[in-house]
Amino acid sequence: MSQRLSQVSGHVSNSYGRGLLAGEVAIITGELNFFWGIGRSTALLFAKEGAKVVISDIDAKRLETVEAEIKAAGGEVLSVAGDVGADDFPKKIVDATVQKWGKINHIVNNAGFTFDKMLHTTPDETFDIIMKIHVRAPFRLIRQAAPYFRLKVSPENRSIINVSSTSGLHGNVGQANYASAKAAVVGLTKTICKEWGPFGVRANTVAFGLIHTRLTASKEAGVTIEIDGKKVALGVPGAQRPVSSTQEPEAYPFIPLRRGGTPEDAAGSVLFLASPLASYVSGHTLEVTGGVGI
Repeated sequence: MSQRLSQVSGHVSNSYGRGLLAGEVAIITGELNFFWGIGRSTALLFAKEGAKVVISDIDAKRLETVEAEIKAAGGEVLSVAGDVGADDFPKKIVDATVQKWGKINHIVNNAGFTFDKMLHTTPDETFDIIMKIHVRAPFRLIRQAAPYFRLKVSPENRSIINVSSTSGLHGNVGQANYASAKAAVVGLTKTICKEWGPFGVRANTVAFGLIHTRLTASKEAGVTIEIDGKKVALGVPGAQRPVSSTQEPEAYPFIPLRRGGTPEDAAGSVLFLASPLASYVSGHTLEVTGGVGI
């Protein structure tokens, strides 16, 4: 690890082949939207820091676009299209990763969406699909990858990072399903920390506040995704457009930094947890909120 940390202190941020994650292999699921995707920003940043990234999205065309973007910048990338909730998905992506690069260092469980309804109007299927994608899918992917993490002797940097939300920590109106799922993610992560820590594997959660993605954009924009043959509207009713604190200092009075976060902000926090800089951080939930909730 001392050698790893020496690399950290001298890494070149704009040079592929060197960096915080040089030579490591990372699976990153979901949210590859151009300009709006945390998954896209995380994959680009990980590749920039020397990682070989495996990206996945339910939209194959979007996947191709991000793959081309990473390759054009000199990064190494493998695309695996599919629905993270599908029964065959974990084996599909783990097998493809190991066949290509022979190992897995990091899994970032980022795929997800919201399906908001008030608790008293939420049908079973609306609750169940959120639990399936946000809890069951990460659990099944991590379980599938267990043989590549539960290694008796491995000096390599290895971690699991599960994406939660402040909704999971504090609850949120209209999100009984999402808040429940994101709270479960924290418990899952802490359990991995305790079970896999003896193998040198770190497990952490990142809980995002307001990050400007398609999930937090205005619902009136009409963005939808198709889940199990049904169209699900994304976004927040009446959400304001993203503005910087210099443009409108009081646009976000409830956020101490007076702005919402960007996908790049989100990606930076994930990189920290995956990197050797967090070599003694495990079982932690990192709140990335601009100061909200303190």
